[in-house]
Amino acid sequence: EFRDLLSKCAATAMNSKLIYSQKDFFTKMVVDAVLSLDQESLNERLIGIKRVPGGAMQDSVLVNGVAFKKTFSYAGFEQQPKSFKNPKILCLNVELELKAEKDNAEVRVEQVSDYQAIVDAEWQIIFQKLEAIVASGAKVVLSKLPIGDLATQYFADRDIFCAGRVAKDDMDRVVQAVGCSVQSTCSDLHAEHLGECASFEETQVGSERFNIFEGCPQAKTCTLILRGGAEQFIAEVERSLHDAIMIVRRAIKNNLVVAGGGATEMELSKYLRIHSRTIEGKQQLIIGAYAKAFEIIPRQLCDNAGFDATDILNKLRMKHSQ
Repeated sequence: EFRDLLSKCAATAMNSKLIYSQKDFFTKMVVDAVLSLDQESLNERLIGIKRVPGGAMQDSVLVNGVAFKKTFSYAGFEQQPKSFKNPKILCLNVELELKAEKDNAEVRVEQVSDYQAIVDAEWQIIFQKLEAIVASGAKVVLSKLPIGDLATQYFADRDIFCAGRVAKDDMDRVVQAVGCSVQSTCSDLHAEHLGECASFEETQVGSERFNIFEGCPQAKTCTLILRGGAEQFIAEVERSLHDAIMIVRRAIKNNLVVAGGGATEMELSKYLRIHSRTIEGKQQLIIGAYAKAFEIIPRQLCDNAGFDATDILNKLRMKHSQ
C-alpha cells in the first residue's frame, strides 16, 4: 500500500513532463531506486544517473549497484578479464605510473652507475606497489589517479582488472556499495581494506562500455542508465526523473501532505479575510491586503493554464467559504 502511494507521487510528478507517455515504466524505476537507499539518510547523491544516447527510452535500466563508463585505458587493457564472480575490490588514490621526476628536481651524479641506480630505484618503487596489490588478493583495482601502461600490462598478465582516473562521485558510490576504503598507499594492504560484490562485468550499453558492480553486500546505492534519442532529450528525462526521485524521497521522510494547486493559499486567504474584520483601524486594511496577496498563486496558475482567472477565483472563494 505504501509502495502504491509512492508510485502515485512519482507518476504525478511526471504528468507534465516529456516522459508522460512512459510514466508507468519510469515510476517503477524511480520507486525502486529510492527504496534501495539507506532509509535513514535517503542520500539522493547515491543514485547515479548515466546518459547513453541512442536506443529507446524503454531501453533504460536500473542497476542495483554501481555502474560507470569505462575510463581511459592503456595498451594491455584488452588482455584483462572483463567479468568476475565474487571478486575482491581495491580502491586506491595512488598513481601507478612510471614517471620521471618533476621538472624542478635536480639529481647530481658523478658516474654512469649512479644514474643507473636512480633509474633502477624508480622501477623498483613501482614494482613494489604492483606486487603489494597482487599479494592483497584483489581482482578489481580502481584508482582516482592514472594507472599507466606498465601497470595495466602487469595486471593483465595476472588476470586482474584495473581502471584509472575513476571520477570521485563514482568512486564514492563504489566504496559505499562494496564496503571497502580508499587507500592512499600500497605499503600496508590488508583484507579489511578490500570490498567485494557478487559479480563484476564490463559490458556494452549502446555505444559505450560500462563497468557494472552488482550484488553488493553493503549496497545502499543504485545507478540509472538512461537511453534515448538526442542528448538534449536524455537531459530532459534526467531532470524529470530527478524531480520524481526528490518527491518520492520527501514522501518517505515526511508523512504530512498539503493540497497543491493554490488550495492552501486560498484557505489562508479566507482565514485572514475573516480575521481582518475583527480588527479595528488601519491594520484591518493591511491584513486584508495580505489576504489578497495569497490569491496571486492560484491566479497565476489560472493564467498559465489559459483559464479565466477572475471566474475561477470567484468559484474558489465560494467553495472555501462553504
